[in-house]
Amino acid sequence: MSEVPEEEPPPTVTPGRVIIALCLLAPFVAMLWVASYAKTEPTFIGIPFFYWYQMLWVPVSAVLTMTAYQLWKRDQRSRKGGASK
Repeated sequence: MSEVPEEEPPPTVTPGRVIIALCLLAPFVAMLWVASYAKTEPTFIGIPFFYWYQMLWVPVSAVLTMTAYQLWKRDQRSRKGGASK
């Protein structure tokens, strides 16, 4: 008999995957919507808002990307039946 490989079910939209998408999409939306931060006030230690707002998104983006990655790993473990690694 020939073995037929089991097909994986098609990807499903789960709440975890929606959160992953939002975590990855938020920095893009925040940086591409320039009109929301194209101003000089309020200043922070003498730095105009335009600059410190962009620099604030660097660590925020790193945290959001790390969160998305951890959620993705959890999602993949649960899809494989809970095998850990």
